[in-house]
Amino acid sequence: MRDAFPPGLERAWRASWPQLRSLEATVRLGGVGRAAQALHLAQPTVSTQLKELAASLGLVLFEPHGRGLAPTAVAELLAQTVRDMAARWQQFEEDAAALQGLRRGRLRIAAVTTTEYFLPDLLGPFARGYPGIRIDLAVENRDAVVARLERGDDELAVMMRPPAHLPLARWPFLDNPLVMIAPADHALASRRRLRLQDLTDEPLLVREKGSGTRAVVSEVLAERGVTWAPRMALGSNEAIKHAVRAGLGVAVLSRHTLAADPATEGLVVLPVTGFPVRRQWFLVWRQDRALSLPARTLLDDLRQRLGVRVRPG
Repeated sequence: MRDAFPPGLERAWRASWPQLRSLEATVRLGGVGRAAQALHLAQPTVSTQLKELAASLGLVLFEPHGRGLAPTAVAELLAQTVRDMAARWQQFEEDAAALQGLRRGRLRIAAVTTTEYFLPDLLGPFARGYPGIRIDLAVENRDAVVARLERGDDELAVMMRPPAHLPLARWPFLDNPLVMIAPADHALASRRRLRLQDLTDEPLLVREKGSGTRAVVSEVLAERGVTWAPRMALGSNEAIKHAVRAGLGVAVLSRHTLAADPATEGLVVLPVTGFPVRRQWFLVWRQDRALSLPARTLLDDLRQRLGVRVRPG
């Protein structure tokens, strides 16, 4: 008589999906508390699931380390297995969507924070045209988006500085001019032309570490031989704009973050030589993984609406 389950599958039923999900999150995020927060569960619930998982499998998953716990090698292996299972399930959903002709499906996109000023407008027509496609959009800073690409959490990502260490197809689809902003009533606002060196006595406000915009600011200062230490780091573009408007300093931001007339926000774009700094927004995807039908359809939709070709490399 044939086995009721494929080899290994019956043993896999010892573990529940909530237990496996808690294990993967705990290993990836580095702690039970962080996993509980990410999964919107109580910390004791996650702890119980991990204990039950270890008991059902007969494995030691965590060991004491300092004041906390550290995953064992087998826990790391199991966490990667869970990610592989999730990727395979996602592939099933994508294949099922293809069979249904895009009536249903799921599309995972990661994007850096500045894209929130224009990305919804780009995704809107696609979402309206394919109402059965669920779009999961994760908005993070650049470092977090790179980590998501490394793990394969998303099919597509939108960013200014794609990482060089991943096998990515890159589509530069939109200009991203970076400008120097100051309060609208700033003493230098009336000047017709400024040098970067004219501003170094001003407090410089920057985004948090891991931000692509902050990295470009550092690159520009280094290229021009200008020493200008940041006075304050803030965690969002809106926080930067509020701080600049309040007179706490000047900053470099994407022009996309500003109103058509910055004066309506109490801001001014300073006429600094070498600015705007010209960068581009890229839509990227892993070349070593096949794109789903929803992802390919979105790329075709954007290509037609933006009038540019999607090209790898």
